[in-house]
Amino acid sequence: MQKKDCFFVGKIVKKYSFKGELLVKLDTDDPEQFTEMESVFVELHKNLVPFFIEQSSLHKSELLRVKFEDVNSEADADSLMGLPLYLPLDLLPKLEGNQFYYHEIIGFKAIDEAYGEVGVIEAVNDATAQHLFEINADGKLVLIPINDEIIKKVDRKAKTIFLKAPEGLIALYL
Repeated sequence: MQKKDCFFVGKIVKKYSFKGELLVKLDTDDPEQFTEMESVFVELHKNLVPFFIEQSSLHKSELLRVKFEDVNSEADADSLMGLPLYLPLDLLPKLEGNQFYYHEIIGFKAIDEAYGEVGVIEAVNDATAQHLFEINADGKLVLIPINDEIIKKVDRKAKTIFLKAPEGLIALYL
């Protein structure tokens, strides 16, 4: 399995017990959907390695407490600390309406209510407090906040997102 065929589930953040249990900080608004996983890919030395799950449960509602097969001691658990976890893209639940996964809208056309066609979404910047669409507008970078008030419609068939950007925002970049 290659990383490009997977999505980020979360990161191992803490040991839970001396028996090798771990706590995972999930990257989701709905942690319950990950309590029934049978396996997960752990990124070890830039490779995705499958780990089978003996048991898992929610811990304090936002962390996932996981016991992997063959991870039976604190030393075993220490070797996995801080590592990211992945699952295949085909396990993502389908979203409808104006909800979308960041990876699925790359390549979509961005059309603003006032400005018209802005350009093509090349990336999503999620490293800032406010996540941003990175739109290529004829070689110029346009950043538009990802916000329910700005996103008016997501048309998956036409690969288009219709926006109502704050007045003057697009003009600042162009």
